[in-house]
Amino acid sequence: MTDLQLARIPGGTVTLHDARRKVRWDVVLESYEIGVFAVTQEQLAELLGESARHPRRPAVDVSWQRAIRFCNAASEWEGLDPAYTFDGEDVTWHVDADGYRLPTEAEWEHACRAGSTGPHYGPLAEIAWTSADGLIAPAEVGGRLPNLHGLFDTLGNVWEWCWDLLDPARYADYRVFRGGGFADDAWSVRASTRRGGPPRSHHDDVGLRIARGGFDGEGAAQGWSAEADAERADPDGPLPLGWTPLR
Repeated sequence: MTDLQLARIPGGTVTLHDARRKVRWDVVLESYEIGVFAVTQEQLAELLGESARHPRRPAVDVSWQRAIRFCNAASEWEGLDPAYTFDGEDVTWHVDADGYRLPTEAEWEHACRAGSTGPHYGPLAEIAWTSADGLIAPAEVGGRLPNLHGLFDTLGNVWEWCWDLLDPARYADYRVFRGGGFADDAWSVRASTRRGGPPRSHHDDVGLRIARGGFDGEGAAQGWSAEADAERADPDGPLPLGWTPLR
């Protein structure tokens, strides 16, 4: 398989926010690795035995479930411990595993920002492919300037799946994707913008960027925890207008 290039990201702190609940919180991260580029069509095709029409473009039309399975397949290919196990549709992340995985939201935003505090890590026209470029499909990876971690296209070109749930009280099992895509206007292509979809949904502007790093503990790492997911799934007080109880 074509090498999955990773960059080592030093530990640090990132501030996340939940617009619906109107809360902000700081996440302290340990060092981890993340892909220099989004996973390409060539890499996905080689591992899954398919053909790639545009080898250097990001792989898209990839569901969250398929992204998870790609991570495990890449781990097995390289003799690493797979990060995930499956029980039907349920996926468990073994946080101590050394295999490939999706980044947590906190890792993704920390890596994207690379020390910057504004919505972009540089002038958008120089770092990201957006609707202003008039593309009808993603551009090849690495065509714009990287951030200070040496990561390309974390903003623009394609959205990227993360491990985390979007808002389990409102959207049940929807998973987060981040970064904005080639058809998005500038207001969507920001380091803090959150979107998401069902784990089996796929879109022509959503792909993935892999991460690596195992951590001590169980059910919690790098700004995510199963306990916090359970708490977020139980909304306080009356449901807002138009909401349907999830259970």
